[in-house]
Amino acid sequence: MTARVLMVQGCTSDAGKSTLVAALCRWLRRRGVSVAPFKPQNMALNSAVTVDGGEIGRAQAVQAQAACVPPHTDFNPVLLKPNSDIGAQVIVHGHAIGNMDARDYHAYKRIAMEAVLASHARLIEQYQAVVVEGAGSPAEINLRDRDIANMGYAEAVDCPVLLVADIDRGGVFAHLVGTLALLSESERARVAGFVINRFRGDIALLQPGLDWLERETGKPVLGVLPYLHGLQLEAEDALPRERVARADAQLRVAVPVFPRISNHTDLDALRAHPQLDVQLIGPGEPPPACDLIVLPGSKSTRADLAWLRANGWSDAIRAHLRYGGKVIGICGGFQMLGRAVHDPQGIEGEPGSSEGLGWLALETTLESGKQLRAVRGRLSLGDADVTGYEIHCGTSRGPALQAPVCALDDGRTDGAISPDGRVLGTYLHGLFDEPAALEALLRWAGLRHVETVDMKALREASIERLADAVEAHLDTAALSQLLGVQHACAV
Repeated sequence: MTARVLMVQGCTSDAGKSTLVAALCRWLRRRGVSVAPFKPQNMALNSAVTVDGGEIGRAQAVQAQAACVPPHTDFNPVLLKPNSDIGAQVIVHGHAIGNMDARDYHAYKRIAMEAVLASHARLIEQYQAVVVEGAGSPAEINLRDRDIANMGYAEAVDCPVLLVADIDRGGVFAHLVGTLALLSESERARVAGFVINRFRGDIALLQPGLDWLERETGKPVLGVLPYLHGLQLEAEDALPRERVARADAQLRVAVPVFPRISNHTDLDALRAHPQLDVQLIGPGEPPPACDLIVLPGSKSTRADLAWLRANGWSDAIRAHLRYGGKVIGICGGFQMLGRAVHDPQGIEGEPGSSEGLGWLALETTLESGKQLRAVRGRLSLGDADVTGYEIHCGTSRGPALQAPVCALDDGRTDGAISPDGRVLGTYLHGLFDEPAALEALLRWAGLRHVETVDMKALREASIERLADAVEAHLDTAALSQLLGVQHACAV
């Protein structure tokens, strides 16, 4: 069996590539087609643990869910996790190989392409279709040399490309025509059509522009997708565009947005909860009065801890706890709550140690071997089921661990709760995703009568909405032809 391959590239970052790939994966799966998602190179701080014990971009885990297959390292063979403005941790086939600055990685791309093509070869032998997501834009001409993320990959495997553009930000025709103009002749030839994303309004008013676009470029518009409000999908990297403000919220949650915040998808269940008002607080914004502070994950724990102090959070947390508030730290946020964070090998930056916030009696040492696990267990709060995953380099030690947050099914314990019961830290990403765990934690935080929110069900419903949009708004006959699958009604 050899798969047909279709690649989705975008005119800009956040044009809708990730969601369109997820939509196409579920649309194909509905038709009984075995399909795999693929992203040759991803740069993101939101990641997921795979069935084969590695790490990939979070968006590819969502796309795997859409395809109804377990996430695998072949779905994202190269993952870059930025730890500075010019450097990143490089992860190949699920495992970190080291840190590189931009120039070193550019030189390494020839080797990275070998990993990409090896994963591609395995996938096309296992699946009937592979839907590929590009990265950023193919029109970034400064990155054309040794490109493995967009047209460099498409040319290497000889696959057609869909070009998607976001009309909500304006300039959609300029984006599409300008992107085509910056491609080489062979690259332009493999663009099979356009998809316009996030449209709201009367399609009849857009039609003259679509007709002009097809005449001007000779490329078909394969559809215009509407702006789908309220989707509950884990983001590839960018923070949510819109804040869901709830004036009648019963619990106020504040989250400092670290410069290197990672796996902020942990907050999705809180943001989706109808009884919560969740505020994401950036640099220069004063910490607000709230009931619960959540310190999220970080790719550069010591640097983000310094940022936390510089932005007034250390004093704000002290006052917050004095007046009865609660604090949860997740992964890097958990490490910050201890007495010290040590990085003797320079895993996340310059070697050295940083004083922690001191609310938990433990110290953390960053080590070269990253811990990657999917876990299940029981919370000590309410004896509730909890599921999640661990992605961290640090090992924490200290008496605080004698009061763990949860007992795991593999026999270990995780996390710590302070003696006064006001501060909680854990390594578990996805802490809030299990409905029973979310309810128990919100009761601990002060919410008396908690409504049930099931993130897994919400994400599944969102994926179904995406596939419905493909059916309703895209040229499925043309898509079927591109993918070499039978055009038929959904099953």
